[in-house]
Amino acid sequence: MEEQLCNQKNSSLNQEDPNLPHIKKEEEEVCNSQEGEQLVLKEETDTFMVTSLKCDICEKTFKYNSEMKKHYRIHTGEKPFSCKMCGKRFISSSSFLLVHMRTHSGKKSLTCDFCGKSFKNKYNMNQHHRIHTGEKPYSCETCGKSFYVSSSLKSHKTTHTGEKPYSCKTCGKSFTQRGSLTIHMRTHTGEKPYHCKTCRKIFTCSSHLSVHIRTHTGEKPYCCKTCGKMFTYRSQLFGHIRTHTGEKPYHCKTCGKMFTYNSHLWRHMKTHTGEKP
Repeated sequence: MEEQLCNQKNSSLNQEDPNLPHIKKEEEEVCNSQEGEQLVLKEETDTFMVTSLKCDICEKTFKYNSEMKKHYRIHTGEKPFSCKMCGKRFISSSSFLLVHMRTHSGKKSLTCDFCGKSFKNKYNMNQHHRIHTGEKPYSCETCGKSFYVSSSLKSHKTTHTGEKPYSCKTCGKSFTQRGSLTIHMRTHTGEKPYHCKTCRKIFTCSSHLSVHIRTHTGEKPYCCKTCGKMFTYRSQLFGHIRTHTGEKPYHCKTCGKMFTYNSHLWRHMKTHTGEKP
């Protein structure tokens, strides 16, 4: 199309004034230049479309040379970026090093959309999200029970094997995890290292403190997938879910009446004993 346009321009130019040969020459040069640029552009486009970079070790492909160089460091172990605070080295500066620097600055840039809690990296936030969504991607091959994190699954598997490698030297009680033993030892020592900054109440383990803090903040991290209602404690969520399923696991041994909540059963039991509810 452009070639025809150029020819038409040259033809009309010749008919209008045959005494201007230098203008004709310039027009031809412009047309040839445009054709040349289009040809180069087409060649570059074709080259970009067919070119792919492949890792010699694992044959993974990449679009850009910079991506492949970064990937090679996984195989070679090269870590060219280091933390100025502690000297720890990393493969990439744009992700690993920047995330690590927050451990020194205390900066928490990622926020949970459900409860507003902040996190230092995306990995921890994604794990936290599962509390709200109920997602449990790690399941036991033996019994099918699912867990939020892989470490919980690992600990659970010991319930099938019976393995309890950590034992208390004071009373001989054994545990599947070292952390459980550490917490247990505080029952002998009376140590309560975790305290609430609001009311100064002290606790044996950090998880008990975390649950307690919700009484001050009003945080409700457990969400019902059916109706969206939020709860402060996991046990409250489980009890609420039964209102949707109709499950009543608590029954009165005296009259056989069934209840959704254990507290409702205890209240009912007083009608048999004569105790005022």
